[in-house]
Amino acid sequence: MGDPRNVAHAKKVSQEKHHKEKHASKAGSIPSQRAKDVQTEKKAAPAAESTAPKAEAAKPSQPVEPTQLEKSLVVLSKLKELEFHSRANIEKLAELSLTIEEELKQKPFAEAIGAVYAAQNAFQSKIVKLIEDYGTECSRLSGSA
Repeated sequence: MGDPRNVAHAKKVSQEKHHKEKHASKAGSIPSQRAKDVQTEKKAAPAAESTAPKAEAAKPSQPVEPTQLEKSLVVLSKLKELEFHSRANIEKLAELSLTIEEELKQKPFAEAIGAVYAAQNAFQSKIVKLIEDYGTECSRLSGSA
């Protein structure tokens, strides 16, 4: 989903445009608007026809690897972001564990948070290994491109 500010702005612009069209239609400018639409369509049609053969000719010459590399780098970036948040979660869980165990003396919950900590630690280990392997693959892709 997009940024809520962008969505709100787009909605506002759309409403303003609709509002202006509503007032313009009451003033009788519909024929002039239709004339503009017809002119725009006439200009768009030849442009679409002229670009179609060029687009077909350009497709075979474009290599697939750069887009695959770019997408792979985006995935690697997201994996690194997950690893960063995983590390932060481990730190927070350690703090909570100390609070529950030392300050609050709540033994059953200390064991439960210890289990969550262990699971998060296992996730951290696996994501670090995945990032290493995926980084190697990205390096291989960038070398072949």
